[in-house]
Amino acid sequence: MAVDLRGRAALVTGAGHRVGRAIAVALGARGMRVAVHYRGAAGGARETVRLIEAAGGAGEPFAADLAEPDAPAHLVDAVHARFGALDLLVNSAAVMERTPIGTVTAAQWDAMFAVNLRAPFLAAQAAAAVMPAGSAIVNVADLAAFETWPAYVPHGITKAGIVQMTRALARALAPRIRVNAVAPGAVLLPDNWGAEAAARLVSTTPLGRLGTADDVAGAVVYLASADYVTGETIIVDGGRHVRT
Repeated sequence: MAVDLRGRAALVTGAGHRVGRAIAVALGARGMRVAVHYRGAAGGARETVRLIEAAGGAGEPFAADLAEPDAPAHLVDAVHARFGALDLLVNSAAVMERTPIGTVTAAQWDAMFAVNLRAPFLAAQAAAAVMPAGSAIVNVADLAAFETWPAYVPHGITKAGIVQMTRALARALAPRIRVNAVAPGAVLLPDNWGAEAAARLVSTTPLGRLGTADDVAGAVVYLASADYVTGETIIVDGGRHVRT
């Protein structure tokens, strides 16, 4: 039986723009109270809150630099204190930096792992301590967890870690809390990618188009409400992972 999300409290990290925004708005449209996390773009977070409210939900912005070790737990505590509850955590915040082999520095490695892998784990750990039975965590991975992208090796490793973390937390937190993930493929391209790169992706995607942030948000909403699914990663990539 699907979980009724109306009136429940959600925290979406990285919700000030792109996929995180679409997820936050989709949850708000289902009647959730949504904590909109952002790092530095307060204007983007306020726009997300406006869109949530226009969709019939309620939203509030929360600032935190998830690269700081204590920030994920402090963010969870602040949301729980403000809303009086926390029923859903969506770990969407991440950085994606082009890092060809031979150019990767220790500082780049540490910064990427801090935001992409350490922060989601610490946020999940803190959330699990305050969530009631029947709650859920949804992590945002990436198709890079399942493919090899030579120019994005550290990024891919962090996302593969998210998939394994999802499985491990699903086992560790069952039966109280369900933990799942979504792995987007060609959904929102980096800003510096041109029309030629987009066309190449379309031509090699079985469904013949790029995805949208709403495609990912729909998968998150499903996982938030599917009360007999845990430990799963849904790949949202138009079939790219089955093309060979």
